[in-house]
Amino acid sequence: MTQREITALNVGDGEAVSPETQKYFDLCEEKLGMVPNVLKAYAFDDKKLRAFTDMYNDLMLADSALTKLEREMIAVAVSSINRCFYCLTAHGAAVRELSGDPVLGELMVMNYRVADLSDRQRAMLDFAVKLTEKPAEILEVDRQALRDAGFTDRDIWDIASVAAFFNMTNRVAAATDMRPNHEYHSMAR
Repeated sequence: MTQREITALNVGDGEAVSPETQKYFDLCEEKLGMVPNVLKAYAFDDKKLRAFTDMYNDLMLADSALTKLEREMIAVAVSSINRCFYCLTAHGAAVRELSGDPVLGELMVMNYRVADLSDRQRAMLDFAVKLTEKPAEILEVDRQALRDAGFTDRDIWDIASVAAFFNMTNRVAAATDMRPNHEYHSMAR
């Protein structure tokens, strides 16, 4: 099945999913009003879907000194460098929604450097982008810049983990021609 076929897949039509996955998809439909296409893409293997959702939920929703908005901003900044259409659309919508600022969401997608960000946010995003573009060039001075902006070593771990996760998902999305749900395009505008 091609990614375009996966994107068009209506849960329950065509390919069968396990009862556990169907239950999860029903919950997504109830809470989000849709099943994100990235989840449909992983539905071919319950173990892979669980691994993806467990990691996503831990990085993006679990307790952290990083706010949910900051984690979404990292997702968008990394995805902007990687030009990941899926993640820019989905996580750009999340930035618009969480910030209450549609302009911020669009600036993040285009170029976070021109957005009105705090010094803390700028340091965080500069680190995530450098980790994306030049990971071999991350030095102690880069970590110290985060500490100087108020981040702890645990926060640096979280920043790096979110950036790394989205670098991975951006590559999977590119390799499979994953397309975002249409609903994301009109969210929080």
